Amino acid sequence: MMPANFNPNISTTFEPVRDCWYLTGATASGKTRVGVELAKLLNAEIVSIDSMSVYREMNIGTAKPTDEQRSEVPHHLLDVVAPTDEYSLSQYIRDAHGIIADIRSRGREVLFVGGTPLYLKALLRGVYPGPPADWDFRDQIEAELETVGIEALHARLEQVDPLAASKLHPNDKRRIIRALEVYKQTGQPLSHEQTHFDDVPHERCKAFVMSWPRATLHRRIEARVEGMFQAGLVDEVESLLERYGDLGRTAAQAVGYREAIELLRGDQDLAATVQQVQARTRQFARRQETWFRNLIECEFVPLREEPDPVTFARRIIELSG
Repeated sequence: MMPANFNPNISTTFEPVRDCWYLTGATASGKTRVGVELAKLLNAEIVSIDSMSVYREMNIGTAKPTDEQRSEVPHHLLDVVAPTDEYSLSQYIRDAHGIIADIRSRGREVLFVGGTPLYLKALLRGVYPGPPADWDFRDQIEAELETVGIEALHARLEQVDPLAASKLHPNDKRRIIRALEVYKQTGQPLSHEQTHFDDVPHERCKAFVMSWPRATLHRRIEARVEGMFQAGLVDEVESLLERYGDLGRTAAQAVGYREAIELLRGDQDLAATVQQVQARTRQFARRQETWFRNLIECEFVPLREEPDPVTFARRIIELSG
């Protein structure tokens, strides 16, 4: 549920949260099982860091914790909104701050578990998320791109927010549009609000990355994806489409769901769909690892074989020193 005082139209600056525990890693790295055992050892409750697990009824493709795991340790920020709704970074961070206070009021530790890098960075370094999305503006820009191209869009950003333009790759369409959107809604450059969070923290955080060799992680991903389809991912997506008609913009782009929708529309066969999901998941894992390497607060914990969750959880506590 949304906090009673939540107002999505208010932009708030959120300070860093560096005194909680964090367990992260690429998709299929085994975070969920270890996270449950780590929470038990820490007397903690788990807060999900997963941008897709916030959607109700999207269970198989997001690899949510099982009912048994949720009964062992309280989990938060799962099943927050319907798959037709949008759920922004600012909503997540606002909800997370409220949940942290609630957990601590019960005298328990807070353990974040998940692999959405943008959410993780916003927690560790703080964030100014800006105003909510203006979908009409975004659609207008997308239409303009068909004729003027991304270079013209980047040039427009240079005029209103040169600092943001200098930091963004000229082909980073999504972030260029967001910076223009913020300027349109607030009249202020997004970069001016974000400079507060540019400094890299020096203090050590209790943030740990489960790290597998690339080839091993790819095998785990391939097995995970095959298991999702065997568990009924296509049926889950078909049920969602029957109930809601269409998913929301964000939910419909989730890896696994987007491809299953294309399968149901007859765009490709099952074998090709599985391979496509595996390929896109490998690409997503590479992007995750790049983000984690750039977050120097995080300590990488290497793995070579399937760990015993309790033993690995104890190892993380030892590393926290």
